[in-house]
Amino acid sequence: MAKHRPDERVKCPHCKTTVRLEVPSSIDWGAYWATVSSPNFTTQITYAQCPDCLQILITAEVLEGKGRSYESKAEHLLWPRSVGRDPIPEAVPENIAGDYTEAALIIPFSPKASAALSRRCLQTILREAGNTKSKDLNDQIEEIIPALPTNIAKNLDAVRVVGNFAAHPLKSKTTGEIIEVEPGEAEWNLDVIDALFDYYYVRPILEQEKRDKLNQKLKDAGKPPLKE
Repeated sequence: MAKHRPDERVKCPHCKTTVRLEVPSSIDWGAYWATVSSPNFTTQITYAQCPDCLQILITAEVLEGKGRSYESKAEHLLWPRSVGRDPIPEAVPENIAGDYTEAALIIPFSPKASAALSRRCLQTILREAGNTKSKDLNDQIEEIIPALPTNIAKNLDAVRVVGNFAAHPLKSKTTGEIIEVEPGEAEWNLDVIDALFDYYYVRPILEQEKRDKLNQKLKDAGKPPLKE
C-alpha cells in the first residue's frame, strides 16, 4: 500500500502538521488514484489533501505481480519534493544546506551519491564551523572530536566506523567520490550532520539571545553586563 493515502494519519510534508489526510476537494467523484499497468508491473498514483494547509500530496507506488498477487517494489512521494527530514535551520550557510538537501533527496535513488554529498557537507562543516586544519575527513574527525560534547563526538566517530574508512580510504581523502556504501551509511551521515547543525549553528544563536536578555535586565537594574 502506498503511503500518504486519504484517511491515513501522517505528518504533512507541506505544513509539518500531523493530520488525517482527505480526498482532494477538487476530485468531487472520489477517484483519488490512477493506475498504469504493464504485463508484470502496475504503477499506482495516489492523491491526498492535507485538511490543515489544503495542499496536495501525490505518491507513486510500483507493484510487481499478476492478478491479485502483488508485491510493493518501490514507493515515492512525488509532490511535494520532500527530504523526509526536519527543516534545515536558517542559520546554516546556503552552500552546506544545498549539499544536505540534495543528499537527503537522493537517498531512495542512490545511497552512494547521497553519502558522497553528505561526506562533502560534513567536511565543509568541520572546516568552516569547527575550524579544523586537516585536509582529509578522517583527520578532521580525529582533530575535532576532543572539542565536541561526548554524544556528538561518539556519533561523529561512528561515521568512520559505519563507512569503514580503513577499507575505503577514498571516503576520507576524496569525499565526493561515488563509491560503495554500507547499509544505513547515507542516513547515518545525515543524522550526524543534524547534530552538528544544532551544535554549531543553532545553539550559539540561542545562547547569545539568552545573554542579551540577561544583559538587558542587568542594565535596567544598573548593574554591569556579563563578561564576554
